[in-house]
Amino acid sequence: MLKVASWFELRPYAGFILTNSNGKDLYNNPTNEKAKSKGLLLGGKARVCAPIPWVAPYVEIGLGTTIGKFETLTAFDTIDKDGIIYHIPFSIGLELGKNNNVALGLAYYFQPSVEQFVGAFAVEVTFPLNAK
Repeated sequence: MLKVASWFELRPYAGFILTNSNGKDLYNNPTNEKAKSKGLLLGGKARVCAPIPWVAPYVEIGLGTTIGKFETLTAFDTIDKDGIIYHIPFSIGLELGKNNNVALGLAYYFQPSVEQFVGAFAVEVTFPLNAK
């Protein structure tokens, strides 16, 4: 994390996604539509945060790459890709604690080239590496 100001940070990230389709719709009926992903996420985000102790809302946006295999099969798209694609991360949440070192949020990664997106509930703990 690179803190530019009390309200603005640049943040690198890494993650992993693994999704699978069981071949059934929401009503447990068989379907031919599916979306599968297996990949490593790498990138950077910019976080704008209200500089408030204890509860500080934030929003993030950035750019990253996903390295892996992707399959999207719908009535409109047939995509089977492996390799490197770009994604756009977007997050909203709250930084908690006196020093805002715990964050709870919702993180989304939009992958336009394979017509997919992934979302997750995120818990983040930040601790200083330098002992001052």
